Amino acid sequence: MTPLSPGEPVSQWPCNPEKTLIGHVPDQREIVSFGSGYGGNSLLGKKCFALRIASRLARDEGWLAEHMLILGITSPAGKKRYVAAAFPSACGKTNLAMMRPALPGWKVECVGDDIAWMRFDSDGRLRAINPENGFFGVAPGTSATTNPNAMATIQSNTLFTNVAETSDGGVYWEGIDQPLPPGVTVTSWLGKAWKPGDKEPCAHPNSRFCAPARQCPIMDPAWEAPEGVPIDAIIFGGRRPKGVPLVYEAFNWHHGVFVGSAMRSESTAAAEHKGKVIMHDPFAMRPFFGYNFGHYLEHWLSMEGRKGARLPRIFHVNWFRRDEAGRFLWPGFGENARVLDWICRRLEGEDSARETPIGLVPKEGALDLSGLGAIDTAQLFSLPKDFWEQEVREIRSYLTEQVNQDLPKEVLTELEALEKRVRRM
Repeated sequence: MTPLSPGEPVSQWPCNPEKTLIGHVPDQREIVSFGSGYGGNSLLGKKCFALRIASRLARDEGWLAEHMLILGITSPAGKKRYVAAAFPSACGKTNLAMMRPALPGWKVECVGDDIAWMRFDSDGRLRAINPENGFFGVAPGTSATTNPNAMATIQSNTLFTNVAETSDGGVYWEGIDQPLPPGVTVTSWLGKAWKPGDKEPCAHPNSRFCAPARQCPIMDPAWEAPEGVPIDAIIFGGRRPKGVPLVYEAFNWHHGVFVGSAMRSESTAAAEHKGKVIMHDPFAMRPFFGYNFGHYLEHWLSMEGRKGARLPRIFHVNWFRRDEAGRFLWPGFGENARVLDWICRRLEGEDSARETPIGLVPKEGALDLSGLGAIDTAQLFSLPKDFWEQEVREIRSYLTEQVNQDLPKEVLTELEALEKRVRRM
């Protein structure tokens, strides 16, 4: 908060937009933040320290600090796996981390929904902890349908920012999927009267809830274990309306690092860009890299050289592909357990994948679609050549401009190999 001049109106927010300054000094492990009430700039332990400064610490000390959820998933047979997943903000990390699986007999437990610190143990297993003590989730779109466990988490002892308020003391936002009781009125996040059907949203698109992790009904028993949980798979993903299949597996670690470097996603409420733009967001870390991106890629590649390292398998998912009419091809939410089921079977060595130019996709019939109704798997897994020709051009352009001479040769080799495979499609 800055001192007020005589007669200056009192603001309820610690904002000074004209003089905002956010600085990070990685060499000195120092953060400077002035004039911004935006969560990422004011809750300094979160993105500023736990990702930007910590990613530099991790490089110096031989570990990883990543923008990833961590979940435990247990099969009907009782086999438990831990998965870390990197999605850009507002692409479903919290929903996946707290998922209620639609497949009978499966159980998901949450370790964390946003940040993972990962280090190899003495047995070569990559182990992850969640350095946070709670959830700072996007409110709009959160409902008993999309994320019942999040709704249970925020029933009490929760802070809300920039949501709407109801006259009976409750909170409200777009997609909450709760009808207003008779006589209850809504005040928008801007302090104005609001009613369903109004053009302006009642809640800011990036409005948030903040609650302690212990309130989540499905926290993993090991969520605070100091040794961390063993990561069996790493999943990258983004919001891609066209061209990118529901799930594919990387050929190997080098290819997986390339897949992470090439991540792109439709822009979201948490990004600074307006409108629907497909943006590059490598490793979902574009806003959070604490050092040179090329050196970051080298650091990831170096994990393969660790003596005795048992590297996780790497996958890429896209819950957001649409058909020609703009309808989602995949139902998402709890049905995403069907994709995790296939990933778990791949980890067991099941021969249920076929090779494509971009990676390994499920063989026909390998995804459990029982009880789902009509799913157009042909379109969901199609790889249009013209789309992928444009995609590899975009990836090459981005890596050339952003990394240039610092691009590791292994990543360039993977890019050239993808270009050749796409030409042969």
